[in-house]
Amino acid sequence: MSKIPVPLHVDDLTPFVRTLATQLGEASPSHLTLMNMVARAAGYQNVQHMRADSAASRRLQARSDPPAANARTVERALHLFDANGRLRQWPSKRSVQNLSLWALWAAVPAGRAVNEAEVNAYLNAEHCFDDPATLRRTMISCGLLTRRRDGSEYRRIEQEPPVDAKQVIHEIAKRRRARSR
Repeated sequence: MSKIPVPLHVDDLTPFVRTLATQLGEASPSHLTLMNMVARAAGYQNVQHMRADSAASRRLQARSDPPAANARTVERALHLFDANGRLRQWPSKRSVQNLSLWALWAAVPAGRAVNEAEVNAYLNAEHCFDDPATLRRTMISCGLLTRRRDGSEYRRIEQEPPVDAKQVIHEIAKRRRARSR
């Protein structure tokens, strides 16, 4: 018969060890020895190792706040899209180009291979300056799309967009929804 693991969480080690020492009575080792024994049973070298690991975990959790978006770059990218969420012109700055491409990336279907004509159709629906080839090539060079050597198949590369790109994608998606109504 297999054993079902029973998790044990202790908020503070000291009261736990004191209670354990009381239960052991006269046979109980010293407080520090007992704390080290419990730490080793939990997989640590000793109680100092356990404390250091706990402190490091707290510091990492405090630092794990998501980075803030670069509001100026996001604003510049959004300014290039019309009220319907279509890219009006090709940006001159590379950082703004990348953010704009993320919005176009979101319009390409995920997890599905499409041919060049279909990719062009998706891109043409989302921009006004009639240059899907530049958009395709730049999306491939930026790692947003992949294609076969013969150009017969394109796929969107699934990945987590950066914080700035998420904000642009979200805002442009709102405009696209308004366009489709």
